[in-house]
Amino acid sequence: MSVPTITPAQLADLARVGAVVLIDVRTPAEFEDVHVAFARNVPLDRLDPKVVSGDPNAPIYVVCQRGSRGQTACEKLFAAGFTNAANVDGGTLACVVAGLPVVRGRKAMSIERQVRIAAGGLVLLGVGLGFVHPVLFGIAGFVGAGLVFAGITDTCGMGLLLVRMPWNQRKVAAPSRVPASR
Repeated sequence: MSVPTITPAQLADLARVGAVVLIDVRTPAEFEDVHVAFARNVPLDRLDPKVVSGDPNAPIYVVCQRGSRGQTACEKLFAAGFTNAANVDGGTLACVVAGLPVVRGRKAMSIERQVRIAAGGLVLLGVGLGFVHPVLFGIAGFVGAGLVFAGITDTCGMGLLLVRMPWNQRKVAAPSRVPASR
């Protein structure tokens, strides 16, 4: 199933007309860094469609950093019976560029950047240890295979692990039912 998308400009137009339910599925640390002013943070790993809205037919818009996690969240909403979910094309970064009102807070390192650092570090470690014992070159090969898998499937296991790390967790308000838009 193809997930419908909405551009940041279309989202801004809808917000000017009335209330918009915008769910930001990034980690609390990413959300605190910068988020669309009218977005509510519900991290993807904590997304419970039953809590998002009482009306599965009400329009719900989902945003993440660039769009990948938003698409996954929409698929989860559709699987739970929601019929009117859309992913914000280009994510929060595109919303900032489009001039949507944003809230900036404490700077955080993106999950994507953390994955690049961890993968690069593991490859360096594997190559360095490979000179001690040739079998340890396998660490670099394993990481390389994981990156290829992530590119093909658009699913990153390392990113899923990093999202759960303590430095990516901040206190998130208890989920409450989001009212349908006017």
